[in-house]
Amino acid sequence: MMPVNYEKAREEMVNRQLAARGIHDLKVLEAMGKVPRHLFVSEHLQDQAYSDRPLPIDLNQTISQPYIVALMTEALDLSSDDKALEIGTGSGYQAAILAEICEQVYTVEKLPELLEKAEAVLKRLGYRNIISKTDDGTLGWPEYAPYDAILVTAGAPHVPRTLLNQLSDGGRLLIPVGSNLIQELKKITRQGDRFSEERLGGCQFVPLLGQHGWQ
Repeated sequence: MMPVNYEKAREEMVNRQLAARGIHDLKVLEAMGKVPRHLFVSEHLQDQAYSDRPLPIDLNQTISQPYIVALMTEALDLSSDDKALEIGTGSGYQAAILAEICEQVYTVEKLPELLEKAEAVLKRLGYRNIISKTDDGTLGWPEYAPYDAILVTAGAPHVPRTLLNQLSDGGRLLIPVGSNLIQELKKITRQGDRFSEERLGGCQFVPLLGQHGWQ
């Protein structure tokens, strides 16, 4: 079997799966073209890392389809001086994408085994603007709040008030809300004490577990 040219596969992913399907933010396209997605999956799945679908990782979790990662990242309207909070580190891939664009990324993972693996990959790749911890992500990370952007990578039964409270004025929260099988992606923007909501379509994520998620 011929070895996979990961750089070429990544370039084709950006062109065919992202740009051709309406992802226009150059910061997002550049980040997706730079981060080596294959290093965030098991070795036996690396040849599938740039395919247009989610892949399994440990503990019955998944790494999201590249298009969904790009869509959610673009929807956050990120700037280079933003401070972002990610709920659900998983493989660490989404945190790396955020770190390519934002000034600082905080990421919370409920499962310590997953976080340990993600931290090892992120350290190997040299990311110094990512701070992580194991905890109940539905509580956010109050110590470093407020955040310009909060991204939840698991499906919630409702929008946790704890996360809304940790948004800065003008901050954006992106969260899948619905049942534990299928959700709708919602973008919520804070303006003072008011919150506006935009619906971005259906999606399917693993359940968000925790005090303000699924029990």
